[in-house]
Amino acid sequence: MTNRKVHLAGILFATIFGFTFMFSKVALNYVLPIGLIAYRFLVAFIVIEILRLFKVIHIRFRKTYFIDLFLVALFQPVLYFLFETYGLQKTTSGEGGMMIAMIPIFVTILSTLILNERPKKAQVLFIILSLSGVFFIQISIPQDGFHSEIWGFVLLLGAVISAALFNIASRSASKLLKPYELTYFMMLAGAVTFNTIYLIQLGVEHRITDYVTNLFHVELLLPILYLGIVASIGGFFLVNFALSKLPAHVTSIYANLSTIVAITAGALLLHEHLYYYHYIGSAMILIGVYGTVRLNGFKKKKQSQ
Repeated sequence: MTNRKVHLAGILFATIFGFTFMFSKVALNYVLPIGLIAYRFLVAFIVIEILRLFKVIHIRFRKTYFIDLFLVALFQPVLYFLFETYGLQKTTSGEGGMMIAMIPIFVTILSTLILNERPKKAQVLFIILSLSGVFFIQISIPQDGFHSEIWGFVLLLGAVISAALFNIASRSASKLLKPYELTYFMMLAGAVTFNTIYLIQLGVEHRITDYVTNLFHVELLLPILYLGIVASIGGFFLVNFALSKLPAHVTSIYANLSTIVAITAGALLLHEHLYYYHYIGSAMILIGVYGTVRLNGFKKKKQSQ
């Protein structure tokens, strides 16, 4: 039963993150990327702080946990979102998608070196198959060629490494802290960091009133609520929960399912067209994820016998 809950958590966070592309696309018509991230984590922290104040969740503030909490929050959301946001501004969406899809590979390498969680050889093949599915979709999408700046590549590489290190840090911190405690401090760090950056940017541009007037756009509110409450609190809680139960390389592979969710959401809700490469790539991703997870289950059964 516990295994089912963990794997359900993996599917759910991939689904939640898959819809973030659609909501972000809508929201970015009204606010700058850094502003969207600022509002997102501000809402997330307000909601999770209310849960703490009403004692729905209990957060332990202890100095002995500082390093673990600092590393988790530093890598995700602070460094990851900074690198991704500014990296995507200097690359095409296809290049960005392919770089971000490399996270499971980096997680696998780092979890082997740092956590000594070694995947089976067949799992590595399935991880590569899933990654290839994302690559196949991104390469097949018609674009005006690849024209990223070198700094765009460097920044996205920073995002990939940050996400991988977050998986390692969360997996390690889960031995001491509850998933909702990690999520609480992630939301706090995100709210403080990104709202400070956004307010400074608006101040420099003499547009400080935009911080409030942006929220007058009703069309912006639903995306912010989804990204803040559902994606940031719900999504990252599920990630932290999965990482507390599963090896990092298994948890990270679920993220590739978000590509399928994003494609499906775009087709059903934004009326975007689906082509042959969407189906082929999605099948590769599904087989890769299933094989990675299934082999992990076999490994556990074998050890328990």
